[in-house]
Amino acid sequence: MTDRTTFPDPTYKKTVLAPLFEGVKAHYATHMLTINKAHLVMLAETEILKRDQAKEIAVALQAIALETDVSALIYTGEHEDFFFVVEAALKASLGDLGGMLHTARSRNDMDHTLFKMALRSRAGMMLDQLQLLTKSLITKAEEEAETLIVAYTHGQPAQPTTFGHYLAAIVEVLIRDMERLNASADALEYCPMGAAAITTSGFPIDRHRMAALLGFAEPLVNSYGCIASVDYVTGLYSAIKLIFVHLGRVIQDMAFWSSFEVGQLYVPNALVQISSIMPQKRNPVPIEHMRHLASVTVGRCDMIVNTMHNTPFTDMNDSEGEVQQAGYDAFASGGRVLELLEAFLPACEIDRANVARNTDAACITITELADTLVRDEGLSFRQAHEIAAATARAVISDEKPLGAGFKEFAAAFSTEMGRASILSEQGFAIATSAENFIAVRNRPGGPAPEALHAALSVSAAQLHTLATRAQNREKRQSEAQDRLEQAFNSLMES
Repeated sequence: MTDRTTFPDPTYKKTVLAPLFEGVKAHYATHMLTINKAHLVMLAETEILKRDQAKEIAVALQAIALETDVSALIYTGEHEDFFFVVEAALKASLGDLGGMLHTARSRNDMDHTLFKMALRSRAGMMLDQLQLLTKSLITKAEEEAETLIVAYTHGQPAQPTTFGHYLAAIVEVLIRDMERLNASADALEYCPMGAAAITTSGFPIDRHRMAALLGFAEPLVNSYGCIASVDYVTGLYSAIKLIFVHLGRVIQDMAFWSSFEVGQLYVPNALVQISSIMPQKRNPVPIEHMRHLASVTVGRCDMIVNTMHNTPFTDMNDSEGEVQQAGYDAFASGGRVLELLEAFLPACEIDRANVARNTDAACITITELADTLVRDEGLSFRQAHEIAAATARAVISDEKPLGAGFKEFAAAFSTEMGRASILSEQGFAIATSAENFIAVRNRPGGPAPEALHAALSVSAAQLHTLATRAQNREKRQSEAQDRLEQAFNSLMES
């Protein structure tokens, strides 16, 4: 018969406590041990603990860390969670002194501090991946500055541009995404330690020292907010979600461009799988994997944010333990997308012959013919538009490229204006060429090489600034770890 009188209930143990225990184990050797060391140093420096007491605890804490095979531990129910396993080991070694490490703190402030430390390392790695991807796209955009492509709107051929211009647009979105992720990473840099359960402590703790020892910029001020506010979670996963919503659109373009009918993007053999039954098929399946992994990442981010919906503004399990652990999967799937996309896009090439074919078939340079008529003939744009439209209809009907449609243009001009155009056949050929279309669009943000290189220079400078922000955070955390180890070691040696 199941015992329902003694904690923990067997079913509760199996379905909740044991999985939570396994999740926290992954953090002990890094974040929980670091928090224990920093808190002990702070207790000694503020003389809440005597120096000799702190030394005994430090020696025991270090011994437990060295002697315990954390991966081999299993949840028995003897202790409520992993925190109490460590405390029990300290008490077994030191007696009641072992329980003094917990002076002026709670699992509440420890948990949120631990979660922030786990998230900031993951956010830092994702920012590193985004930086590598963005840098590689800037390089690729420079290389492809004059490589013509067909730009599509509403799924239809629209105007010519260059592959470099397209990639530069992705770069600008990625930089804005990195700005959002950097802002959410900055929000992780405020330390909850010292909030204790909810109202701080009557002991003379030094919250600024704790924050510094753990590599945070400063304490999170309001102690209630330290254990109740979850905007560091919702803000972070919202920022991550947007990255993969945006990249998913680019990935979908890659699927469309590489289709047989469009054939604009050539995917190299190393990134193509051959059908098991149809030997003629080249399947660029990495695109599909990136697309579904991006969607999985978006879904995982939504799951975390939506879990916070309609929860009370207080300490609660809804924002802790298993929820935090589930969120780490978004970094894993998202990281796979970023790594694969960084390898995929720079390796692909534009099929120039198919671009030329589609350019001719769809008359996508016709806008510049209309613009030329406005500039050179003094027509209103609406008049020029009508002439250009009639020309396009005629050459498409005759299945000939626009550049060879001077006679059709001359007839359309004469019908609309009642006179001959001053545009020569050579001038018509120039006005309808894709190269000229690009060259005259030299305004800021346009595809002409000069404008594109200027935009990419700005993007490269912005990327450098973002990288510096991330490096400064990582440097502060690394230097803090060194200072903590020195302070903790000095306790053991005193």
